[in-house]
Amino acid sequence: MGKVTGFLEIDRQVHKYQPASDRIRHFREFTLPMSDKEVEKQAARCMDCGIPFCHGPTGCPIHNQIPDWNDLVYNGDWDNAIRNLHSTNNFPEFTGRICPAPCEEACTLNLEDIPVAIKTVEQAIADKAYETGHIRPYPPEKKTGKRVAVIGSGPAGMAAAQQLGRAGHEVSVYERESRPGGLMRYGIPDFKIEKHYIDRRIEQMQGEGVTFHCGVNVGVDKPVAELLAGYDAVLYCGGSESPRPANIPGDDLGGVYDAMPYLVQQNRRVGGEPIQSVAWPSHPIIAGGQHVVVVGGGDTASDCVGTAFRQGAVRVTQLDIRPQPPEKEDKLSVWPYWATKMRTSSSQAEGAEREFQVATLEFIGEDGQLTGVKCCEVDEKRKPIPGTEFVIRADLAFIAIGFAGPAAAGVAKELDGEMKITTDSRRSRNVEANDRDYKTSVDKLYAAGDVRRGQSLVVWAIREGRQAARSIDEALMGSTVLPR
Repeated sequence: MGKVTGFLEIDRQVHKYQPASDRIRHFREFTLPMSDKEVEKQAARCMDCGIPFCHGPTGCPIHNQIPDWNDLVYNGDWDNAIRNLHSTNNFPEFTGRICPAPCEEACTLNLEDIPVAIKTVEQAIADKAYETGHIRPYPPEKKTGKRVAVIGSGPAGMAAAQQLGRAGHEVSVYERESRPGGLMRYGIPDFKIEKHYIDRRIEQMQGEGVTFHCGVNVGVDKPVAELLAGYDAVLYCGGSESPRPANIPGDDLGGVYDAMPYLVQQNRRVGGEPIQSVAWPSHPIIAGGQHVVVVGGGDTASDCVGTAFRQGAVRVTQLDIRPQPPEKEDKLSVWPYWATKMRTSSSQAEGAEREFQVATLEFIGEDGQLTGVKCCEVDEKRKPIPGTEFVIRADLAFIAIGFAGPAAAGVAKELDGEMKITTDSRRSRNVEANDRDYKTSVDKLYAAGDVRRGQSLVVWAIREGRQAARSIDEALMGSTVLPR
């Protein structure tokens, strides 16, 4: 490594945030930029590990060569840093913003709670590459004559389409919404990732020959059978988007919503689009002046919290049925795996009241409109503890307890009985396809991303899209040079 003693001499530094009082006034990203020199110093902290777990199975799903590009950045070789990063990751500006960074959890320095700022360096590499013109279309030198359709334009579909296009295939991406990006565009708030980052990648892919057909809901507007007949292969990357049912009494009251219609319509507002979505139709939902309760403890719940504050909510309470985790994990028991410990998202830090080990018993209302949420404490088996009931005032409630599989309409409905569906340990219904060739039970049809593995991270979707592209290329051509 370039600076063997860097981890001893340089303190960890990551992007700072705008103050909460400032950032809740807008929907833009709020991280404050670091200079090139500051980022280079952080890259210098990457030590000469005997075994760098950061890019192994417990760290980075796409196996980014983290020590290599850290060394390149430390030495000021930003051009080769982006080349190295792109060899494993099509979209580092996405993961550098919205990945929870399991690589940092697996960093050897995390044994001392001072991991290398890998995510910060990754984002800086990608952003600098755009500034210096190093991210541009790379069309294939020759065409294969093969045609591939991709259903869904989220990170899995985008990664697969780019890989297949660069392999020389004619690639068409079908997206039911008006713009590409899937739930990365419409489900994740702009204050976490502004959507012009997606737009410029779409422009790059179009320059490489990938065609996007937006406003086409495959299985509804266009039969899957038509794609299977007209293309040499079809890849289904529809995501996991059916809300996990909460089955809470009173969930039909006015003011009680699943999380996604709320997040989607706000993202559409920010993007200058009509709020009505193909997948998530709903009347306008605004939290301004309201008492808001969010049921769920994950990223989607946190996104609802941040969105509600930016809309002017009076109070936001987040309910989590899980026990409050410890402030610090036992490193020797869990490292290099992802640790269960107390984490506070930027949205939660904006003023959310968090209740742990609490079950939602009932949504209470008057004249059909929500007025409160009845809760109780639960034991270690999530069983209600008698006598602990309490009511939280609520004008709006959002249910954000996860997703249970692909949309019921569309592809899954058309291929019902043909395309095998499995149920995993979380009771999620996923398209059956292994992680070697990604083939489904339907001839010529492949599946990748959350629609296959269940709800997961953007980085896992990119991995599956890349691997599925390799499998399709090999099936069509007899061999492949695409990386796995």
